[in-house]
Amino acid sequence: MVDKDAGWTSHDVVARARKVLGTRRVGHAGTLDPGATGVLVLGVGRVTRVLRFLSALPKSYVGEIVLGVETTTLDDQGEVVARHDMAHVGPEDVARAATGLVGHIEQVPPMVSAVSVGGRRLHELAREGIEVERAARPVTVHRFDVTPVPGAPGVYRAEVECSSGTYVRVLAADLGAALGGGAHLRALRRTAVGSFTLAEARPVDAVELLAPATALRDYPSLVVDDELAVAVGHGKVLPRTAFGLPDGVVVPTRPAGALPSPVDPREGPWAVLDRHGALLAVYQCHRDATVKPAMVLPPPDQA
Repeated sequence: MVDKDAGWTSHDVVARARKVLGTRRVGHAGTLDPGATGVLVLGVGRVTRVLRFLSALPKSYVGEIVLGVETTTLDDQGEVVARHDMAHVGPEDVARAATGLVGHIEQVPPMVSAVSVGGRRLHELAREGIEVERAARPVTVHRFDVTPVPGAPGVYRAEVECSSGTYVRVLAADLGAALGGGAHLRALRRTAVGSFTLAEARPVDAVELLAPATALRDYPSLVVDDELAVAVGHGKVLPRTAFGLPDGVVVPTRPAGALPSPVDPREGPWAVLDRHGALLAVYQCHRDATVKPAMVLPPPDQA
């Protein structure tokens, strides 16, 4: 897990990690904008297969919202496109407007983003000066707290906990619009991906590898015996009773203050571990009373 520096793209971090670790098989879970810093979870070797489950975890951020100025990218990396006199807006107004953006909401992805429309990345189209219609997407904002930054009129520190796929830049812009003007985001820092926090993150040149089972610590887990481990290793569709479900589901202990889990422990996905605690696969509900693998992790010697 890396603490990404400003100015690096997520791909830059992956490229550097490949050199540091001496392998081409490196990926990341959850893109961070070049100007943003903070937690970027990497997967190495066979563990790249579990990255999609990490990408689904909720995220935490801190940043600063600047009222009165809109930019092309919705952050301080873009060009200014509009200015608004918002000197009349006070902290109570900002806090009230932020409350209206908490819960299940819809966001329109920004043009400068990795979202694909018609087979093209939006940021590619934006570089060509093309703007296209984007459908709003449902996201969940669990917390959106804003407080004035001392000595910086019109600037507010934001603390956000949100579902995967939420754009904090869009939250900032929508907050400005809700206040009758505009706004942009600066100094964005991701402080957590699920239970993975800055306390565990390292510079990319000092990156440390975690066990595959640890990578899925935010998911419910099931421990199987040696006989069932063989069937799981072959990716067999199994009856729920083979795992002792639903009573056999074990919800792992999560760190205090961890974000809400995107997983229903009764329905999965579940991390399936052997009796030594090694990750074998990720299983999920199938039709009728069966479960099937969403991913089977090959043994190290077969990866």
